[in-house]
Amino acid sequence: MENTHLTTTNSTGPTLASVLKSVQISPNADKTLWIATVVAAICGGLYGYDTGIISGALLLIKQDFHLTITQQEWVASAILAGAAVGAIGFGWSSEKFGRRATVIFVTAIFVMGSIACSLAPSINLLITARFFLGLAVGGSTQVVPTYISELAPPARRGNLVTLFNVAIGIGILLANIAGLMMRDEWGWRPMVAAAALPAAFVFIVMFFLPKSPRWAARNEGLDVAAEQLGRIRNTRESVQKEVREIHSNMQKIDTTERGWKGLMLPWVRPAVIAALGVAFFTQAGGLEMMIYYTPTFLTDAGFGPQWSLWASLGVAIVYCVMTLLGCLFVDRIGRRRLMLIMGPGAVLSLVGLGICFALHPAPGSVGSFAVLAFLLLFMLFNSGGIQVVGWLTGAEMFPLPMRGAATSAHAAVLWGSNLVVTATTLELVQTLTLGGTMWFYAGVNLVSVIFVFLLVPETAGASLENIETTLRQGTFRPRIGQSPKIIDNL
Repeated sequence: MENTHLTTTNSTGPTLASVLKSVQISPNADKTLWIATVVAAICGGLYGYDTGIISGALLLIKQDFHLTITQQEWVASAILAGAAVGAIGFGWSSEKFGRRATVIFVTAIFVMGSIACSLAPSINLLITARFFLGLAVGGSTQVVPTYISELAPPARRGNLVTLFNVAIGIGILLANIAGLMMRDEWGWRPMVAAAALPAAFVFIVMFFLPKSPRWAARNEGLDVAAEQLGRIRNTRESVQKEVREIHSNMQKIDTTERGWKGLMLPWVRPAVIAALGVAFFTQAGGLEMMIYYTPTFLTDAGFGPQWSLWASLGVAIVYCVMTLLGCLFVDRIGRRRLMLIMGPGAVLSLVGLGICFALHPAPGSVGSFAVLAFLLLFMLFNSGGIQVVGWLTGAEMFPLPMRGAATSAHAAVLWGSNLVVTATTLELVQTLTLGGTMWFYAGVNLVSVIFVFLLVPETAGASLENIETTLRQGTFRPRIGQSPKIIDNL
Protein backbone atom coordinates (compact mmCIF):
# COMPACT_ATOMS: atom_id res chain seq x y z
CA MET A 1 0.00 0.00 0.00
CA GLU A 2 1.35 3.42 -0.85
CA ASN A 3 2.25 5.52 2.19
CA THR A 4 0.53 8.81 2.80
CA HIS A 5 3.04 11.49 3.76
CA LEU A 6 2.40 14.65 5.75
CA THR A 7 3.36 17.88 4.05
CA THR A 8 4.08 21.34 5.38
CA THR A 9 2.43 23.08 2.46
CA ASN A 10 -0.54 22.43 0.24
CA SER A 11 -1.55 23.50 -3.24
CA THR A 12 -2.68 26.91 -1.99
CA GLY A 13 -0.10 27.36 0.77
CA PRO A 14 3.32 29.02 0.58
CA THR A 15 6.26 27.12 -0.87
CA LEU A 16 9.42 26.41 1.10
CA ALA A 17 11.31 28.99 -0.96
CA SER A 18 8.76 31.71 -0.25
CA VAL A 19 8.74 30.86 3.45
CA LEU A 20 12.54 31.10 3.64
CA LYS A 21 12.52 34.39 1.76
CA SER A 22 9.90 35.97 4.03
CA VAL A 23 11.62 35.16 7.37
CA GLN A 24 11.50 38.09 9.78
CA ILE A 25 13.57 38.37 12.97
CA SER A 26 12.33 40.01 16.15
CA PRO A 27 14.77 42.46 17.78
CA ASN A 28 13.80 40.94 21.15
CA ALA A 29 14.34 37.31 20.13
CA ASP A 30 16.75 36.32 22.92
CA LYS A 31 14.62 38.03 25.53
CA THR A 32 11.47 36.32 24.24
CA LEU A 33 13.13 32.90 24.33
CA TRP A 34 14.23 33.42 27.92
CA ILE A 35 10.85 34.75 29.04
CA ALA A 36 9.01 31.82 27.41
CA THR A 37 11.39 29.33 29.00
CA VAL A 38 11.26 30.84 32.48
CA VAL A 39 7.49 31.35 32.52
CA ALA A 40 6.81 27.81 31.31
CA ALA A 41 9.38 26.46 33.78
CA ILE A 42 7.44 28.03 36.66
CA CYS A 43 5.13 25.04 36.22
CA GLY A 44 8.05 22.98 37.50
CA GLY A 45 8.12 25.21 40.58
CA LEU A 46 4.41 24.56 41.07
CA TYR A 47 5.04 20.82 40.79
CA GLY A 48 7.89 21.06 43.30
CA TYR A 49 5.89 23.15 45.74
CA ASP A 50 2.66 21.17 45.52
CA THR A 51 4.44 17.84 46.00
CA GLY A 52 7.06 19.11 48.46
CA ILE A 53 4.66 20.97 50.75
CA ILE A 54 3.34 17.65 52.01
CA SER A 55 6.67 17.06 53.78
CA GLY A 56 5.94 19.73 56.40
CA ALA A 57 2.15 19.78 56.12
CA LEU A 58 1.68 16.04 56.65
CA LEU A 59 2.58 16.31 60.33
CA LEU A 60 -0.21 18.89 60.78
CA ILE A 61 -2.71 17.05 58.57
CA LYS A 62 -2.02 13.88 60.56
CA GLN A 63 -2.99 15.70 63.76
CA ASP A 64 -6.09 17.38 62.28
CA PHE A 65 -7.56 14.22 60.74
CA HIS A 66 -5.97 11.59 63.04
CA LEU A 67 -4.47 9.67 60.13
CA THR A 68 -3.22 6.10 60.06
CA ILE A 69 0.00 5.18 58.21
CA THR A 70 -2.03 4.04 55.20
CA GLN A 71 -4.00 7.32 55.14
CA GLN A 72 -0.75 9.31 55.33
CA GLU A 73 0.54 7.41 52.31
CA TRP A 74 -2.69 8.13 50.43
CA VAL A 75 -2.50 11.85 51.18
CA ALA A 76 1.10 11.95 49.97
CA SER A 77 0.55 9.74 46.93
CA ALA A 78 -2.87 10.96 45.68
CA ILE A 79 -1.20 13.80 43.81
CA LEU A 80 1.10 11.27 42.15
CA ALA A 81 -1.81 9.10 41.02
CA GLY A 82 -3.38 12.19 39.48
CA ALA A 83 -0.05 13.06 37.88
CA ALA A 84 0.18 9.68 36.16
CA VAL A 85 -3.32 10.18 34.72
CA GLY A 86 -2.63 13.80 33.76
CA ALA A 87 0.62 12.88 32.02
CA ILE A 88 -1.27 10.59 29.65
CA GLY A 89 -4.40 12.72 29.25
CA PHE A 90 -2.62 15.95 28.43
CA GLY A 91 -0.54 14.25 25.76
CA TRP A 92 -3.67 14.24 23.58
CA SER A 93 -4.26 17.92 24.35
CA SER A 94 -0.64 18.75 23.53
CA GLU A 95 -1.01 17.19 20.08
CA LYS A 96 -4.51 18.48 19.38
CA PHE A 97 -4.38 22.04 20.68
CA GLY A 98 -0.65 22.68 20.93
CA ARG A 99 2.00 22.90 23.63
CA ARG A 100 1.28 26.50 24.60
CA ALA A 101 -2.49 25.97 24.86
CA THR A 102 -1.94 22.88 27.01
CA VAL A 103 0.29 24.82 29.41
CA ILE A 104 -2.60 27.28 29.76
CA PHE A 105 -5.04 24.42 30.53
CA VAL A 106 -2.61 22.98 33.07
CA THR A 107 -2.12 26.23 34.97
CA ALA A 108 -5.88 26.71 35.26
CA ILE A 109 -6.07 23.32 36.99
CA PHE A 110 -3.15 24.31 39.24
CA VAL A 111 -5.15 27.32 40.43
CA MET A 112 -8.37 25.39 41.07
CA GLY A 113 -6.61 22.37 42.58
CA SER A 114 -4.56 24.40 45.07
CA ILE A 115 -7.65 26.22 46.30
CA ALA A 116 -9.66 22.98 46.51
CA CYS A 117 -6.95 21.32 48.64
CA SER A 118 -6.82 24.26 51.03
CA LEU A 119 -10.61 24.16 51.56
CA ALA A 120 -11.03 20.37 51.93
CA PRO A 121 -13.17 19.66 55.04
CA SER A 122 -12.41 15.93 55.28
CA ILE A 123 -9.59 13.51 54.55
CA ASN A 124 -11.47 11.93 51.62
CA LEU A 125 -12.06 15.30 49.96
CA LEU A 126 -8.44 16.27 50.58
CA ILE A 127 -7.27 13.11 48.83
CA THR A 128 -9.69 13.80 45.96
CA ALA A 129 -8.50 17.41 45.63
CA ARG A 130 -4.85 16.34 45.63
CA PHE A 131 -5.64 13.83 42.87
CA PHE A 132 -7.22 16.66 40.85
CA LEU A 133 -4.19 18.86 41.50
CA GLY A 134 -2.04 15.96 40.36
CA LEU A 135 -3.62 16.15 36.90
CA ALA A 136 -1.91 19.53 36.49
CA VAL A 137 1.36 18.27 37.94
CA GLY A 138 1.45 15.37 35.47
CA GLY A 139 0.30 17.49 32.57
CA SER A 140 3.02 20.05 33.22
CA THR A 141 5.74 17.41 33.25
CA GLN A 142 4.48 16.11 29.92
CA VAL A 143 4.10 19.37 28.05
CA VAL A 144 6.54 21.89 29.53
CA PRO A 145 9.82 20.07 28.76
CA THR A 146 8.48 19.36 25.27
CA TYR A 147 7.47 22.99 24.75
CA ILE A 148 10.86 24.29 25.87
CA SER A 149 12.82 21.70 23.87
CA GLU A 150 10.93 22.66 20.69
CA LEU A 151 11.68 26.33 21.28
CA ALA A 152 15.35 25.89 22.19
CA PRO A 153 18.29 25.96 19.75
CA PRO A 154 20.25 22.66 19.81
CA ALA A 155 23.35 24.03 21.58
CA ARG A 156 21.25 25.40 24.48
CA ARG A 157 18.49 22.81 24.68
CA GLY A 158 19.91 21.03 27.72
CA ASN A 159 20.38 24.28 29.65
CA LEU A 160 16.91 25.58 28.83
CA VAL A 161 14.93 22.36 29.35
CA THR A 162 16.63 21.66 32.68
CA LEU A 163 15.42 25.06 33.94
CA PHE A 164 12.26 23.03 34.54
CA ASN A 165 14.28 20.90 36.99
CA VAL A 166 15.72 24.02 38.62
CA ALA A 167 12.20 25.34 39.09
CA ILE A 168 11.20 22.03 40.69
CA GLY A 169 14.07 22.45 43.13
CA ILE A 170 13.07 26.02 43.92
CA GLY A 171 9.48 24.91 44.48
CA ILE A 172 10.57 22.14 46.85
CA LEU A 173 12.85 24.57 48.69
CA LEU A 174 10.05 27.10 49.11
CA ALA A 175 7.75 24.34 50.31
CA ASN A 176 10.28 23.32 52.96
CA ILE A 177 10.80 26.91 54.06
CA ALA A 178 7.04 27.26 54.41
CA GLY A 179 6.88 23.99 56.31
CA LEU A 180 9.62 25.05 58.71
CA MET A 181 8.92 28.75 59.20
CA MET A 182 5.20 29.17 58.64
CA ARG A 183 3.41 26.00 59.59
CA ASP A 184 2.74 27.14 63.16
CA GLU A 185 1.66 30.65 62.13
CA TRP A 186 -0.22 29.74 58.96
CA GLY A 187 -1.35 26.16 59.39
CA TRP A 188 -1.34 23.77 56.45
CA ARG A 189 -4.30 25.24 54.53
CA PRO A 190 -2.75 28.64 53.59
CA MET A 191 0.52 26.85 52.84
CA VAL A 192 -1.26 24.72 50.24
CA ALA A 193 -3.30 27.61 48.81
CA ALA A 194 -0.22 29.79 48.19
CA ALA A 195 0.57 27.94 44.94
CA ALA A 196 -2.52 29.41 43.25
CA LEU A 197 -0.89 32.85 42.80
CA PRO A 198 2.10 31.89 40.60
CA ALA A 199 -0.15 29.51 38.68
CA ALA A 200 -2.49 32.39 37.84
CA PHE A 201 0.50 34.47 36.69
CA VAL A 202 1.64 31.76 34.25
CA PHE A 203 -1.93 31.30 33.00
CA ILE A 204 -2.12 34.96 31.95
CA VAL A 205 1.39 35.40 30.51
CA MET A 206 1.31 32.24 28.38
CA PHE A 207 -1.27 33.82 26.07
CA PHE A 208 1.43 36.22 24.83
CA LEU A 209 4.29 33.75 24.29
CA PRO A 210 5.33 31.86 21.12
CA LYS A 211 3.84 28.58 19.99
CA SER A 212 6.06 25.56 19.46
CA PRO A 213 7.49 25.90 15.92
CA ARG A 214 7.53 22.11 15.45
CA TRP A 215 3.85 21.77 16.42
CA ALA A 216 2.96 24.77 14.26
CA ALA A 217 4.76 23.30 11.23
CA ARG A 218 2.74 20.12 11.39
CA ASN A 219 -0.62 21.64 12.27
CA GLU A 220 -0.69 25.21 10.93
CA GLY A 221 1.92 25.33 8.18
CA LEU A 222 5.59 25.97 7.61
CA ASP A 223 5.02 29.72 7.34
CA VAL A 224 3.59 29.82 10.88
CA ALA A 225 6.54 27.76 12.13
CA ALA A 226 8.95 30.24 10.54
CA GLU A 227 7.06 33.12 12.11
CA GLN A 228 7.32 31.54 15.57
CA LEU A 229 11.04 30.81 15.07
CA GLY A 230 11.54 34.43 14.06
CA ARG A 231 10.33 35.46 17.50
CA ILE A 232 13.03 33.40 19.29
CA ARG A 233 16.07 33.29 16.95
CA ASN A 234 18.42 36.24 16.39
CA THR A 235 19.53 35.55 12.80
CA ARG A 236 17.67 34.84 9.57
CA GLU A 237 20.22 32.13 8.74
CA SER A 238 19.46 30.14 11.91
CA VAL A 239 15.72 30.32 11.22
CA GLN A 240 16.19 29.26 7.60
CA LYS A 241 18.38 26.32 8.63
CA GLU A 242 15.81 25.07 11.16
CA VAL A 243 12.95 25.55 8.73
CA ARG A 244 14.80 23.44 6.15
CA GLU A 245 15.45 20.70 8.74
CA ILE A 246 11.83 20.72 9.90
CA HIS A 247 10.60 20.63 6.30
CA SER A 248 12.94 17.76 5.42
CA ASN A 249 11.84 15.68 8.39
CA MET A 250 8.19 16.41 7.76
CA GLN A 251 8.50 14.97 4.26
CA LYS A 252 9.71 11.66 5.75
CA ILE A 253 6.78 11.27 8.12
CA ASP A 254 4.33 8.52 7.34
CA THR A 255 0.82 8.72 8.78
CA THR A 256 1.32 5.23 10.26
CA GLU A 257 4.04 6.72 12.49
CA ARG A 258 1.76 9.13 14.32
CA GLY A 259 0.63 8.77 17.92
CA TRP A 260 0.77 5.68 20.09
CA LYS A 261 1.12 3.24 17.20
CA GLY A 262 4.32 4.99 16.19
CA LEU A 263 5.93 3.93 19.47
CA MET A 264 5.59 0.30 18.42
CA LEU A 265 7.80 0.73 15.34
CA PRO A 266 11.13 -1.15 15.56
CA TRP A 267 13.26 1.85 14.60
CA VAL A 268 11.80 3.89 17.49
CA ARG A 269 12.38 1.16 20.07
CA PRO A 270 15.93 2.23 21.13
CA ALA A 271 14.61 5.68 22.10
CA VAL A 272 11.63 4.15 23.92
CA ILE A 273 13.88 1.85 25.94
CA ALA A 274 16.45 4.55 26.73
CA ALA A 275 14.01 7.36 27.61
CA LEU A 276 11.49 5.29 29.56
CA GLY A 277 14.26 3.44 31.39
CA VAL A 278 15.85 6.69 32.52
CA ALA A 279 12.38 7.95 33.50
CA PHE A 280 11.80 4.88 35.68
CA PHE A 281 15.13 5.14 37.47
CA THR A 282 14.76 8.90 37.94
CA GLN A 283 11.93 8.30 40.40
CA ALA A 284 12.55 4.71 41.52
CA GLY A 285 16.00 5.65 42.84
CA GLY A 286 14.49 7.05 46.03
CA LEU A 287 14.85 10.83 45.74
CA GLU A 288 11.13 11.52 46.08
CA MET A 289 11.09 9.23 49.11
CA MET A 290 13.61 11.57 50.74
CA ILE A 291 11.71 14.71 49.75
CA TYR A 292 8.36 13.47 51.07
CA TYR A 293 9.40 11.48 54.12
CA THR A 294 12.67 12.88 55.53
CA PRO A 295 10.93 14.46 58.57
CA THR A 296 8.96 11.24 59.11
CA PHE A 297 12.08 9.05 58.84
CA LEU A 298 14.11 11.15 61.24
CA THR A 299 11.26 11.59 63.72
CA ASP A 300 10.70 7.82 63.78
CA ALA A 301 14.46 7.36 64.28
CA GLY A 302 14.28 9.45 67.46
CA PHE A 303 15.15 12.92 66.21
CA GLY A 304 12.96 15.85 67.26
CA PRO A 305 10.40 17.31 64.83
CA GLN A 306 12.22 20.67 64.58
CA TRP A 307 15.58 18.98 63.86
CA SER A 308 13.89 16.76 61.27
CA LEU A 309 12.35 19.75 59.49
CA TRP A 310 15.73 21.51 59.37
CA ALA A 311 17.24 18.36 57.85
CA SER A 312 14.43 18.33 55.29
CA LEU A 313 15.25 21.95 54.45
CA GLY A 314 18.88 20.92 53.93
CA VAL A 315 17.72 18.22 51.53
CA ALA A 316 15.73 20.80 49.55
CA ILE A 317 18.67 23.24 49.42
CA VAL A 318 21.02 20.58 48.06
CA TYR A 319 18.43 19.52 45.48
CA CYS A 320 17.96 23.11 44.35
CA VAL A 321 21.69 23.88 44.10
CA MET A 322 22.57 20.64 42.30
CA THR A 323 19.82 20.93 39.72
CA LEU A 324 20.99 24.49 39.02
CA LEU A 325 24.58 23.27 38.53
CA GLY A 326 23.31 20.43 36.36
CA CYS A 327 21.36 22.92 34.26
CA LEU A 328 24.53 24.95 33.69
CA PHE A 329 26.75 22.00 32.76
CA VAL A 330 24.50 19.35 31.18
CA ASP A 331 25.20 20.55 27.63
CA ARG A 332 28.93 20.81 28.31
CA ILE A 333 29.35 17.49 30.15
CA GLY A 334 26.67 15.52 28.32
CA ARG A 335 23.59 13.65 29.51
CA ARG A 336 25.04 10.13 29.58
CA ARG A 337 28.36 11.11 31.12
CA LEU A 338 26.68 13.14 33.88
CA MET A 339 24.57 10.12 34.91
CA LEU A 340 27.58 7.80 34.87
CA ILE A 341 29.68 10.19 36.95
CA MET A 342 27.07 10.85 39.63
CA GLY A 343 25.29 7.47 39.81
CA PRO A 344 27.95 5.50 41.75
CA GLY A 345 28.07 8.26 44.37
CA ALA A 346 24.33 7.88 44.96
CA VAL A 347 24.80 4.11 45.46
CA LEU A 348 27.58 4.53 48.05
CA SER A 349 25.69 7.28 49.88
CA LEU A 350 22.65 5.06 50.37
CA VAL A 351 24.83 2.20 51.55
CA GLY A 352 26.37 4.51 54.16
CA LEU A 353 22.97 5.91 55.15
CA GLY A 354 21.63 2.39 55.63
CA ILE A 355 24.55 1.51 57.91
CA CYS A 356 23.96 4.63 60.00
CA PHE A 357 20.24 3.90 60.41
CA ALA A 358 21.00 0.29 61.29
CA LEU A 359 23.23 1.46 64.16
CA HIS A 360 20.40 3.64 65.61
CA PRO A 361 22.50 6.70 66.51
CA ALA A 362 21.34 8.90 69.37
CA PRO A 363 20.32 12.47 68.50
CA GLY A 364 23.32 14.78 68.81
CA SER A 365 25.85 11.96 68.50
CA VAL A 366 28.52 11.58 65.81
CA GLY A 367 26.30 8.94 64.19
CA SER A 368 23.40 11.39 63.88
CA PHE A 369 25.60 13.83 62.00
CA ALA A 370 26.74 10.95 59.78
CA VAL A 371 23.05 10.32 58.96
CA LEU A 372 22.69 13.92 57.84
CA ALA A 373 25.96 13.81 55.87
CA PHE A 374 25.03 10.66 53.93
CA LEU A 375 21.50 11.97 53.35
CA LEU A 376 22.84 15.19 51.84
CA LEU A 377 25.46 13.29 49.81
CA PHE A 378 22.75 11.13 48.29
CA MET A 379 20.78 14.24 47.37
CA LEU A 380 23.93 15.77 45.86
CA PHE A 381 24.72 12.80 43.61
CA ASN A 382 21.15 11.89 42.66
CA SER A 383 19.77 15.37 42.04
CA GLY A 384 22.94 16.45 40.23
CA GLY A 385 22.89 13.42 37.95
CA ILE A 386 19.88 11.44 36.82
CA GLN A 387 17.40 14.03 38.12
CA VAL A 388 18.84 16.61 35.74
CA VAL A 389 18.55 14.25 32.78
CA GLY A 390 15.34 12.41 33.62
CA TRP A 391 12.91 15.00 32.26
CA LEU A 392 15.22 16.03 29.43
CA THR A 393 15.47 12.65 27.69
CA GLY A 394 11.74 12.39 27.12
CA ALA A 395 11.66 15.86 25.60
CA GLU A 396 14.46 15.29 23.08
CA MET A 397 14.76 11.59 22.16
CA PHE A 398 11.43 10.96 20.45
CA PRO A 399 10.65 11.73 16.77
CA LEU A 400 8.07 14.39 15.95
CA PRO A 401 5.28 12.08 14.62
CA MET A 402 4.80 10.36 17.98
CA ARG A 403 6.32 12.96 20.32
CA GLY A 404 3.04 13.80 22.05
CA ALA A 405 2.22 10.17 22.83
CA ALA A 406 5.83 9.40 23.70
CA THR A 407 6.21 12.26 26.16
CA SER A 408 2.91 11.19 27.75
CA ALA A 409 4.29 7.68 28.21
CA HIS A 410 7.55 9.13 29.52
CA ALA A 411 5.80 11.33 32.10
CA ALA A 412 3.43 8.48 33.05
CA VAL A 413 6.43 6.23 33.79
CA LEU A 414 7.98 8.99 35.88
CA TRP A 415 4.83 9.45 37.89
CA GLY A 416 3.91 5.78 38.02
CA SER A 417 7.27 4.84 39.52
CA ASN A 418 7.05 7.85 41.86
CA LEU A 419 3.62 6.67 42.98
CA VAL A 420 4.86 3.15 43.68
CA VAL A 421 7.77 4.47 45.76
CA THR A 422 5.67 6.97 47.71
CA ALA A 423 2.76 4.60 48.34
CA THR A 424 4.97 1.79 49.65
CA THR A 425 7.81 3.55 51.47
CA LEU A 426 6.43 3.59 55.01
CA GLU A 427 5.32 -0.04 54.82
CA LEU A 428 8.68 -0.99 53.29
CA VAL A 429 10.40 0.64 56.25
CA GLN A 430 8.23 -1.38 58.61
CA THR A 431 9.19 -4.59 56.76
CA LEU A 432 12.89 -4.00 56.02
CA THR A 433 13.71 -1.32 58.68
CA LEU A 434 15.09 2.08 57.72
CA GLY A 435 18.57 0.68 57.10
CA GLY A 436 17.27 -2.16 54.93
CA THR A 437 15.17 0.26 52.90
CA MET A 438 18.21 2.41 52.14
CA TRP A 439 20.15 -0.68 50.98
CA PHE A 440 17.23 -1.70 48.77
CA TYR A 441 17.33 1.67 47.01
CA ALA A 442 21.12 1.49 46.77
CA GLY A 443 20.56 -1.63 44.66
CA VAL A 444 18.05 0.20 42.46
CA ASN A 445 20.57 2.98 41.84
CA LEU A 446 23.29 0.44 40.95
CA VAL A 447 21.00 -1.12 38.34
CA SER A 448 20.32 2.34 36.91
CA VAL A 449 24.04 2.97 36.38
CA ILE A 450 24.38 -0.32 34.51
CA PHE A 451 21.31 0.50 32.41
CA VAL A 452 22.66 3.91 31.37
CA PHE A 453 26.07 2.44 30.53
CA LEU A 454 24.61 -0.23 28.26
CA LEU A 455 21.57 1.40 26.66
CA VAL A 456 21.56 5.21 26.78
CA PRO A 457 23.45 7.14 24.05
CA GLU A 458 24.59 10.75 24.19
CA THR A 459 22.29 13.40 22.72
CA ALA A 460 24.06 16.61 23.78
CA GLY A 461 24.54 19.04 20.91
CA ALA A 462 22.29 17.21 18.44
CA SER A 463 19.22 18.89 17.00
CA LEU A 464 15.86 17.17 17.43
CA GLU A 465 15.92 16.45 13.70
CA ASN A 466 19.43 14.94 13.94
CA ILE A 467 18.31 12.61 16.73
CA GLU A 468 15.33 11.47 14.64
CA THR A 469 17.65 10.81 11.69
CA THR A 470 19.92 8.53 13.76
CA LEU A 471 16.88 6.55 14.89
CA ARG A 472 15.72 6.07 11.32
CA GLN A 473 19.25 5.04 10.27
CA GLY A 474 19.62 2.58 13.18
CA THR A 475 22.67 4.36 14.66
CA PHE A 476 21.05 5.51 17.91
CA ARG A 477 23.22 3.57 20.38
CA PRO A 478 25.91 4.20 23.00
CA ARG A 479 29.53 3.54 22.20
CA ILE A 480 30.95 1.50 25.05
CA GLY A 481 34.38 2.53 26.25
CA GLN A 482 34.49 6.05 24.88
CA SER A 483 32.75 9.39 25.26
CA PRO A 484 29.91 8.81 22.81
CA LYS A 485 28.03 11.08 20.48
CA ILE A 486 25.23 9.67 18.42
CA ILE A 487 25.74 12.36 15.78
CA ASP A 488 29.01 11.99 13.82
CA ASN A 489 28.81 15.18 11.82
CA LEU A 490 28.23 17.77 14.54
